[in-house]
Amino acid sequence: MFDVIVVGGGPAGATAAEDLARSGHRVALLDRAGRIKPCGGAIPPRLIADFDIPDDQLVARITTARMISPTGRRVDIPIENGFVGMVDREHFDAFLRARARRSGARLFSGTFRRITRDAAGPQVVYRDKASGEERRVAARLVIGADGARSLVARAEVPGGDRIPYVMAYHEIIDAPAASGQYDPRRCDVVYDGRISPDFYGWVFPHGASASVGMGSMVQGVDLKQATADLRAASGLSACRTLRREGAPIPLQPLARWDNGRDVVLAGDAAGVVAPSSGEGIYYAMVGGRVAATAAAACLASGRVRDLRLARRLFMREHKTVFRVLGSMQRAYYRSDERRERFVSLCHDVDVQSLTFEAYMNKKLVGARPLAHLKIGLKNLAHLTRLVPSGYT
Repeated sequence: MFDVIVVGGGPAGATAAEDLARSGHRVALLDRAGRIKPCGGAIPPRLIADFDIPDDQLVARITTARMISPTGRRVDIPIENGFVGMVDREHFDAFLRARARRSGARLFSGTFRRITRDAAGPQVVYRDKASGEERRVAARLVIGADGARSLVARAEVPGGDRIPYVMAYHEIIDAPAASGQYDPRRCDVVYDGRISPDFYGWVFPHGASASVGMGSMVQGVDLKQATADLRAASGLSACRTLRREGAPIPLQPLARWDNGRDVVLAGDAAGVVAPSSGEGIYYAMVGGRVAATAAAACLASGRVRDLRLARRLFMREHKTVFRVLGSMQRAYYRSDERRERFVSLCHDVDVQSLTFEAYMNKKLVGARPLAHLKIGLKNLAHLTRLVPSGYT
């Protein structure tokens, strides 16, 4: 009998398991071994500091972000006073699971099937990877951290079967030498309907390799062909492909993260990926931490309502950021003409400065009200077409 079973060993699940184990709880971590999520791999300084990520996990340090419009307009945004770290999820997720195990969590390798219950509490039924046999693990609580199409969420939490998502696909390739089109210290974000009609494509350096991919909500988009087109446009067609991965990325936090009984969600299962940017690693790890906090509170008090703390704590700090980013995505991602205006807006030094201050520190910056007003007026002018596309 464990105190908590965590289903899913990605950043959210591994963080929840580590936090609970460090605080003295008996923790089981069930992971489907071999799964690697498609991900650009960017992590901001706040994540590195808050979650004590060692330097050897960083495969690259990014000092510039380049926005590319549908017409090929390029805007380079320097990352002042720091860098964005890059990780390779194949190794980063394994590092987080190993750290949870060293903290006292017990790892199980297998595929989640269902949750059953008896008088003692819930039992997670899973297919063991080594034997292929169906087994079960008993605990007092379950944390579902099993991704955007979470089986735990679908079975246990109201609304868990209706989360909207973008289908993402990327290819990890051998990184080329630095050139006019590729810079190992720069992330390229491509806003072009020929690559993605409603999201974006990316070229993110990973040291000796690079992640090239895109995402879309539109049914019928050929993700592999779009990625091939992006590679061609970026001069990367000849680079050797190391692996290919695809998975859904959620676009909206669920209205509820617990079942009012013995289950609470974390990470993609709860829908905590930032709109507009698609950033998920930081928010997944925060989601794992607040799920662990809620589970520990419930175990200590015996009150199932304490499971609600997970969503409440997360939204207290990040609700406004998610609302602003969601509005940005709805305003600018719907057409190439709007994307062109968005990239034009990114020329503004105040937009650049405030955007990266917010990204690096995960807070909306309120210390420069005149800059906010200026950005708001420019944003309105672009959306109402008071300025021609291509002007800042």
